Amino acid sequence: MRKSANDEKQLLDSFERGEWKPAAENERRKYADYAKATLRKDRRVNIRISERDLRGLQERALEEGVPYQTLMSSVLHKYASGRLKEAKTAPD
Repeated sequence: MRKSANDEKQLLDSFERGEWKPAAENERRKYADYAKATLRKDRRVNIRISERDLRGLQERALEEGVPYQTLMSSVLHKYASGRLKEAKTAPD
């Protein structure tokens, strides 16, 4: 079974066991606002990236089950909003 199908089965099993509770109205509204802001695409940007990076993005997007443009937009959004940080590497 592929990973996403296994994840979906675990979620469904959890739901059927009654482990899920409704979110408070203010929480639902907050996350709905986040989703709207994330999904709003009102500007077009053209960038040039290496063929290798593009292939890597396309492969990761395929693993995640999303279009690669959506993955790129998500990564840029997370970085711009401070939720994605560059990993610090130890000195050699």
